[in-house]
Amino acid sequence: MKKIALVGAGRIGTHHARTIAGEVAGVELAVLADPVAQHRDELAAELNVASTLDDPLQIAQDETIDAVVITAPAANHVELITAFAAAGKHIFTEKPVAITVPDAKAAVAAAKEAGVLFQVGFNRRYAESWARAKEMVAAGAVGSVQRVHSMTRDPGPWPGDPAKVAPGTIFNETLIHDFDTINWLNEGAEPVEVYAVADALVAPEAKGTGFFDSSVVIIRYSNGAMATAEASFSAMYGYDLRGEVFGSKGMTSMGNLANTDARLYDSGGGHCDTSGTDTSRFHEAYRLEFQTFADLINGKNVDYPGAEAGIKAQLVAAAAIKSVAECRPVQISEVNE
Repeated sequence: MKKIALVGAGRIGTHHARTIAGEVAGVELAVLADPVAQHRDELAAELNVASTLDDPLQIAQDETIDAVVITAPAANHVELITAFAAAGKHIFTEKPVAITVPDAKAAVAAAKEAGVLFQVGFNRRYAESWARAKEMVAAGAVGSVQRVHSMTRDPGPWPGDPAKVAPGTIFNETLIHDFDTINWLNEGAEPVEVYAVADALVAPEAKGTGFFDSSVVIIRYSNGAMATAEASFSAMYGYDLRGEVFGSKGMTSMGNLANTDARLYDSGGGHCDTSGTDTSRFHEAYRLEFQTFADLINGKNVDYPGAEAGIKAQLVAAAAIKSVAECRPVQISEVNE
């Protein structure tokens, strides 16, 4: 039984801790690290986690810990990954690998030099319709890929404060999922050019501050395929993740706006439930990615999104940020430092 430490017991970290502790075989959640002691300790008691820490870097000195799951803010990733890799701990990190391409490359280099497993939290690959679409595209069912589209529209109303959102968040933390799945579905091709537009449409009072809550990104690939990715922080009708791959022989689509096939038809028309969040709509995808990580650290040979996927998605995000800032198409080579 491999022992895992989890760093960061916020909203997503809490979900991941519960999932690992209760639904993933082959591992034991042994440590929770977070500076917010009350919630961390309550969660540890709930899950029977033996140890809690204020300072996550102490995990590096614990020889009983085999692997670390990082759900801390992205700005802390490079320091944590570097320290845990040097200590020989296998690493699962939530996306993105880091905030900048140089930091992401430094983190990946540290993991590679240490010879530890390194998985990135691109959970959408494990969602049922995306996984099946990937199988169909790989089998040639749609022919040569010509167009890929992906969208992430978070459920509204958006509760955030623009002043507390880090620059580039819509690209580095929201659309990073779309960039990864597009790269993955168009396997064998490399992104070569990115053009992006973005604005504060959900929070128009933040226009001109560098805050963006809405964006459309166009990506050109080395095989000639064109892709679009779009995001909004606030879809008032629910949580909306969808996509499609169009090719020379056909098309496959992914995602479903409704939570169920059931419909209500009454005097007001037709109705379906579109409510939900990432952890409710995609809980099984999260569970599967952690089972994959558990299988990896237990010596099984399974496919997973690793360092290369993390860097490739980060390059698209960096190009999109530069494109918005300079109002022009940006070559991937310009940000591949």
